[in-house]
Amino acid sequence: MAVETIWLFSYGTLRRRDVQLTLFGRALHGEPDALVGYRRSVVTVTDVMTIAISGGTVHPVLHASGDPGDRIEGEALAMRAADLPIADAYEADAYRRVAVTLASGRAAFVYIGAVPTLL
Repeated sequence: MAVETIWLFSYGTLRRRDVQLTLFGRALHGEPDALVGYRRSVVTVTDVMTIAISGGTVHPVLHASGDPGDRIEGEALAMRAADLPIADAYEADAYRRVAVTLASGRAAFVYIGAVPTLL
């Protein structure tokens, strides 16, 4: 029985091989992609585990802008369903996971700011 691939769009620390190895025990397959209609800013992360794994407290964060001229380059990471709770715990309270369609047309999840902002 084949394992279903779930795609997660990453624009920050989850793209790093060291973070993937620590969290998932393996490097994830990734393909370049982009997310349209979002803007990037930063957030201060306070979760101790996230800081320990990433090595920093300032992380990128996306917020929906609705502007088709806004484009975030990143990587679509191939994951298993069992990986999502691990990624959720890593992203902690600063983010929420939402379903999106990437520039390639691929359906994926992405972590955006937990609190919507006015852009």
